[in-house]
Amino acid sequence: MDLCADCRAELPTIDPCCPSCARPLPVGTASNSICRTCQHQPPLFHRCRAALRYQTPVKELVGDLKFRAQMNMIRLAGQLMAEQLHHQPDWQRPDAIIPVPMHPQRLRERGYNQALELARVVSHRLAVPLDGTSISRVRLTTPQTKLKRRERLSNLHGSFAARRRLDGLRVALLDDVMTTGSTVTECTQVVLAAGAAEVEVWVLARTVEPERSTGDLRPGE
Repeated sequence: MDLCADCRAELPTIDPCCPSCARPLPVGTASNSICRTCQHQPPLFHRCRAALRYQTPVKELVGDLKFRAQMNMIRLAGQLMAEQLHHQPDWQRPDAIIPVPMHPQRLRERGYNQALELARVVSHRLAVPLDGTSISRVRLTTPQTKLKRRERLSNLHGSFAARRRLDGLRVALLDDVMTTGSTVTECTQVVLAAGAAEVEVWVLARTVEPERSTGDLRPGE
């Protein structure tokens, strides 16, 4: 691991977080508290596992691996993901890791898919088969970062398609950052429609949304 102990200690951990969507929760919240959003509308995926909170210095790390083609940062981030996810409660090895695909035009522009490159590292470290071909991105959309929350939820409709059946498989969808969850939700719909038995979402970082009062939370069952 190319990170000293002091630097590791500065990384923003995800706990406490919602056990369903990994949304970071206020300090002192019970570890099994489900966020208000998931109470009202549980996600399609079984659960989300995030390695870190999306705040400094993780924001800078994501920028390096996503826009500046720093492959050493991708390797470091993948190692961090694998280590953090593997030590989370109830972690079980899935049948396959599927990275969120990138549209071919976007891939030509950037030159690489950071989700796929992260997945290569995580797959190797956790001994989970990598599946980078079963799901494809079939519609070019406006980048999610340029849209408001409501626009993000509709922007990706019909953007992904399955290229083969995934009958009975337990799948981990892998992406770099989760904000509203619209991307992984759309992917989850496609993976489940292809026959997958269960879908988990694995992300390097989860955005920190406005804290909610503990009165809005209920213990997980």
